[in-house]
Amino acid sequence: MEDPKGRTDATSRLKPVTNVSFPAPPPPIYSCTLTAELVAKAREELQEKPEWRLRDVQALRDMIMKEQPNLRTRLDDAFLLRFLRARKFDYDRALQLLLNYHGSRRAWPEVFQDLKPSTVKHVLDLGFLTVLPRPDPQGRYILCLRPGKWKPNDYPFVDNIRAIYLTLEKLIQPEETQVNGIVILVDYNGVGLSQASNPGPLLSKKVVGILQDGFPIRIKAVNIINEPRIFKGIFAIIKPFLKEKMAERFVLHGSDLSSLHRVIPRSVLPEEYGGVAGHLDMSAWAHALLKAEEEFVVEFCQPDPLEGTVLPDSMLFDGETGAHGEDSYRSLRSQLYYCY
Repeated sequence: MEDPKGRTDATSRLKPVTNVSFPAPPPPIYSCTLTAELVAKAREELQEKPEWRLRDVQALRDMIMKEQPNLRTRLDDAFLLRFLRARKFDYDRALQLLLNYHGSRRAWPEVFQDLKPSTVKHVLDLGFLTVLPRPDPQGRYILCLRPGKWKPNDYPFVDNIRAIYLTLEKLIQPEETQVNGIVILVDYNGVGLSQASNPGPLLSKKVVGILQDGFPIRIKAVNIINEPRIFKGIFAIIKPFLKEKMAERFVLHGSDLSSLHRVIPRSVLPEEYGGVAGHLDMSAWAHALLKAEEEFVVEFCQPDPLEGTVLPDSMLFDGETGAHGEDSYRSLRSQLYYCY
């Protein structure tokens, strides 16, 4: 559909997806795309043995079909490998991660309902996030977040979370990312009190819960730059929900770009962060996501995959409501005002 000026929106160019069955049958043959170097790295860091890889996938598939026969999840080799690699080929932990992955959709419908790139185009256009075009020397792609670009009156904060989740889904597709992991770079330039008081403790718990226990990706480092004085209050919201190992991966650089360059070389950073890789380009990643619209429609715009499934008693987002959470929010907001 074109408007009077002849422009065509992103969704109208897409062919409708019909008669989609979920899950799709696994492909007949899995072909590993890892280099010899990455195969060795996966063996050392993830306990992945190439000669046992498909046997391990089949073992996880058998567990799913036996213990969760009603779970409408993909069962193909490539998909299940994401969860095995994220949990170092521990079958039980990989299955729990898979259940958390699907459980987050039911627990947080405002994020996952109708989740597709065209619904977060405004987030991408604003420049809230992008992925740098070149990975670092360890092969890790760098997700760059700029929360100062978002203002509370622009749109709900949950739209930022939707854009982050779609980005993670796209990043995790290549096997190289499953082995190498990713790095997050957060630029707090321009963040004031209005942004700092969002998302609050309850929303923060959900975000951290997904990143730590509900998504099959390895976050190897979180680099914070240009953090304001109020970041002490922001981190106070997040830290209680971080596991010790993840908390240790947060590195605060302030405005000292030389500190950042010690962990992310200038060769892969844009000029805005003292690098030599050209100006920060927000459009390339936005285009890559929007181009993948149909695959996200198939993946996320389907019936609830947990319908009819009995989940374990302890799940990802239990116990998040109540007076304690509200009291914590008021206390932390007071901290932010004090720091500001």
